[in-house]
Amino acid sequence: MLVLAAIVGLHITTIILLLVATIDNAWWWITDTVSTDLWGKWTLKDSVWHYSSLSTGYTGNYLQVVQGTSILATVFTILALFVFVAQLFTLPKGQRFICTGILQLIACLCIMTAASVYTAQFHIGETGAYGHSYILAWISFVLTVVLTVTYLILRKKTE
Repeated sequence: MLVLAAIVGLHITTIILLLVATIDNAWWWITDTVSTDLWGKWTLKDSVWHYSSLSTGYTGNYLQVVQGTSILATVFTILALFVFVAQLFTLPKGQRFICTGILQLIACLCIMTAASVYTAQFHIGETGAYGHSYILAWISFVLTVVLTVTYLILRKKTE
C-alpha cells in the first residue's frame, strides 16, 4: 500500500511540475524585469507584469511544437494517472500496468521534445539564462522516465 501511495504521490508531483512548466512565465530570463515563456514576453513595470506577444523571431513552427508537446505531455500524464487508478480496480492479479506505462512513455517523449526543441531553436547567442519553468520541464522529464519504468515493471499483487 505504501508503494502505491508513493507512486501516486510521485505522479501527482509530476503533473504539478508539468503544469507549472507549461503555464508559468519563466522559460527564459533576459533580465530581472524581462522574461519569456511559451506564450509571450513578460515585462515588469511599476511592480506589475505586462504581457506582450513574442517577437517575430519566436513565432513559427518551432514555437508551436514546443507549446503543443508541452500541453500533450501534461494531458498524457493526467490521463495515465486516471488509467492507473482504473487498472488498480480492473486489472487481474499478477498483470502489469502496461497501458499506464505506455501513456507515461508518450508523455515523457512529449516533454523531452518540447525542452529539446526549445533548447536547440531559441535564444541562441542571446544574453540571458534559462528560467525555473525550463528547469522544471527537464525535472518532469526525469520523473516521467522513472514513472514509465515503474509502471512497466510494476505488477498487481497476487495476494
